[in-house]
Amino acid sequence: MAKPRARPGAEPRVTIGWREWVALDTLRLPAIKAKIDTGARTSALHAFYVEPIDVGGRQRVRFGIHPLQGRKDIEVHCVADAVDYRQVTDSGGHRELRWVIAAPIRLGDRIWPIEITLTNRDDMMFRMLVGRTAMGRRLVVDPGRSYVLGQADAGVYPPPPRCRRTEKKRKAPTGSRR
Repeated sequence: MAKPRARPGAEPRVTIGWREWVALDTLRLPAIKAKIDTGARTSALHAFYVEPIDVGGRQRVRFGIHPLQGRKDIEVHCVADAVDYRQVTDSGGHRELRWVIAAPIRLGDRIWPIEITLTNRDDMMFRMLVGRTAMGRRLVVDPGRSYVLGQADAGVYPPPPRCRRTEKKRKAPTGSRR
């Protein structure tokens, strides 16, 4: 396999797997599992609601995220500047108007700004999709590997609520025995 050529004065490319843990620190998301998708142009982040708001004449969006798949008990609510409102075509060919925000992404020890569309990804396996425009020339994706940059710290989000078992009281037998 040919080694990627370095551009003069550029940082060397980082090899990552087809899925990685990323952070969006300005959105208070210290760990979110992302699919690295070279087939997708745009990055997408799960948002279970998105509301446009005007703050001092600036167009912003308020949105809620369930950062971990299967954990609706964890909600992170965010506000970010809206960069755009554009039509995006998903992998199934469906078109959807989505709000676009800009936020720095952190992969390993690298941080850079990316554009992210907001959409409901409840039915998807990953809460975030990192598209090729976000990757730029910074990354090399090894499709045979996962979590090359390490696993997320399990303690960044609270543990799931514990189920309290209630013991059923045994009913006293009715009737008399002979």
